[in-house]
Amino acid sequence: MTDATVQTIEPKTLESIRTVANIGSGTMGHATALQFAVAGYPVKLVDCSEELLKRGMEHIRADAEEFAQAGLLRAEDTVDDVLSRISTYTDYENGVSDADFIIESIVEKLDVKQSVWQQIEQYAPVDAIFATNTSGLGPTAIQSVLKHPERFVVAHFWNPAHLMPLVEVVPGKDTAPEVVDTTFDLMASIGKKPAKIKKESLGFVGNRMQLALLREAFNIINEGIADAETVDTVVRYSLGRRWNLVGPVASADLGGLDTFYNISTYLFKDMDNGTEPSLLLAWKVQDGNLGTKTGRGFYEWQGEDGQRIIRERDEQLMQQLAEDAAVEDADCKSE
Repeated sequence: MTDATVQTIEPKTLESIRTVANIGSGTMGHATALQFAVAGYPVKLVDCSEELLKRGMEHIRADAEEFAQAGLLRAEDTVDDVLSRISTYTDYENGVSDADFIIESIVEKLDVKQSVWQQIEQYAPVDAIFATNTSGLGPTAIQSVLKHPERFVVAHFWNPAHLMPLVEVVPGKDTAPEVVDTTFDLMASIGKKPAKIKKESLGFVGNRMQLALLREAFNIINEGIADAETVDTVVRYSLGRRWNLVGPVASADLGGLDTFYNISTYLFKDMDNGTEPSLLLAWKVQDGNLGTKTGRGFYEWQGEDGQRIIRERDEQLMQQLAEDAAVEDADCKSE
């Protein structure tokens, strides 16, 4: 056993986090790096090539410009100020050596994440917090290869990470409670809406809810009850509107738990309760119709209509962020 293993480590607090290392500059990684830089943190962006880093910085600039147009940068900041806080590296030694909080957004493969975190641990300060932005891999499995598993936690941002407020903070079996608390506080300090999950489970909370809904959505389409567009219309203009204001559990309270109980006595029996992936989904994947990444899924994404849906989604998310910021600013001024 090494000296580092038996060393007593003082847990990080929000106040002691000064520098963030961000591993990965892709779809999720560039957005998390932007979020920390917008909040004022120096960010060390690490990826395996200069080409990937250049592409990531281009996406960061584009997103920062949209933030500026929406009034979501700090009053004293310009886009160039935000970008100046981000430095790029292709090696862990220089990328993480002085970081207080290290977050990783790389491929969703357990062995790859374990290998990367073992390399990071060789160079990171012994008290740095390690956070993975996995969307479903268990933190216990990833942290099991570390010398200090107690400092490892999940900080699951939702895509698009710079526009979606939620971050699920999930402990592994060996994660110290103080690490969960500090990560939660850090996410709140950069403007996110963190959710502190009590214990790990496959899919955490958000993806369990999402896949439960999708299982029945795919079943409805496969059974010919409604097509994909109709299913989306029903959710957007009923559950989507309601759940954006109060969650499903509060909605059940408001609707009357006796009512929901009575409905469940007959409806559950008629719903899909299978434990295998949807056949409809499997057929889409087998045919290579994967959604936006291939241009076709349940919808056509190659034409203007597909791009319009994405654009309108992002515009609405940006508008909601601006409204959230305005409310928080008003609350601060009234205190």
